[in-house]
Amino acid sequence: MIKETKEFLIEKYNITENVLDIYDKAIEDVSDVFKELDSIREFNQLKVLNALQAEMIAESHFTNSTGYGYGDIGRDALDKVYARIFNCESALVRPHFVNGTHAIGAALFGNLRPGDTMLSVCGSPYDTLHSIIGIDNNSGIGSLAEFGVLYKQIDFTESNEIDFDKIENVIKNDSSIKLVHIQRSTGYGWRKSLYISEIEKIIRTVKQINPEIICFVDNCYGEFIDTKEPTDVGADLIAGSLIKNIGGGIAPTGGYIAGKHKYVEQASYRLTIPGIGGECGSTFGVMRSLYQGLFLAPHISMEALKGAILCARIMEIAGFEVLPKYNDKRSDIIQAIKFNDKEKLIQFCKGIQHGSPIDSFAECEPWDMPGYSDQVIMAAGAFIQGSSIELSADAPIREPYIAYLQGGLTFDHAKIGILIALSKVLSDKK
Repeated sequence: MIKETKEFLIEKYNITENVLDIYDKAIEDVSDVFKELDSIREFNQLKVLNALQAEMIAESHFTNSTGYGYGDIGRDALDKVYARIFNCESALVRPHFVNGTHAIGAALFGNLRPGDTMLSVCGSPYDTLHSIIGIDNNSGIGSLAEFGVLYKQIDFTESNEIDFDKIENVIKNDSSIKLVHIQRSTGYGWRKSLYISEIEKIIRTVKQINPEIICFVDNCYGEFIDTKEPTDVGADLIAGSLIKNIGGGIAPTGGYIAGKHKYVEQASYRLTIPGIGGECGSTFGVMRSLYQGLFLAPHISMEALKGAILCARIMEIAGFEVLPKYNDKRSDIIQAIKFNDKEKLIQFCKGIQHGSPIDSFAECEPWDMPGYSDQVIMAAGAFIQGSSIELSADAPIREPYIAYLQGGLTFDHAKIGILIALSKVLSDKK
């Protein structure tokens, strides 16, 4: 960091010399790790470029359909581009998905029937899925449970590893299991994200026992962090959000589902209705943003990942426990920081908000957010509301008070936001 930048941070943001010293040490430690990420970014950029070229995308695909949206060539071609990128049969990419949870819900409701069992092999799924499955107080409001879909869960081992022995035992003894749910990212847990090699082993284990079971992967926060995606290693179905990695910070909304055609088609009937599926749905003039965001996504995802890695090292030097550590292999863009202190957690999130380009003046506070059982604090001063590929931090207000940082359209912004947040945590000023 040059002298002028340091002086600006001290003068304009009250960053202390101590915090800048921590940064100097951290950036030196992470420099070799960053070099390894460039080859992954390059490969994924080539993959996206080739998919756009192979489908002969032209300006005419930046359509602005209305009404039913029949024959929207931009929408239909984008589905094919995604299918190429994910090396699978089919994809459904739509601005009509309101978030990643909606896309996941459509995939689950579209492919599970009364009497089927959904098996989560990564412990409790992300909080917003609980109402979908029917494992919280809202289980009677249109949940899978209300429709007679059963649920089983296999927790991680004591060492936070996938319990393959239990997976084998449960599947062998329950013929009703229709779908295995695999959550790639950490969610609001204290565990590492799943590597593609681990996802591959889970799928292989399941398929050896019953090849008809659908292996579904919640791919949120994981796109373009590896040279392979879950569909490259046998996943039947995946889903994610366009305001996370794969939207490149430009997609204004939406989500995607990709995988085997029959499962994607079933999911499309839940997004719209049976008999129509993905044939309808006007795109409101957002197609250019969806294409351009996808093109930028490999680069933006790596900028966010570099920010997470730097955050891990900075917070570790400052004395906080982090997961993963800066030199651990990663499979998503999320960085968890354990504060063991409610006020420090809140101050960290407030610092991220104050370091945002949008709504930097706002004071984020814990609140009863829909879909969550605990109060949640969310720092997200973003150009796209709720965009998790832009620098943000959120946390459920519960012990041991863990903050989850993700995003950063540029590495420079991510590091500045992190320094502001750490200064706020270490300051006596509230």
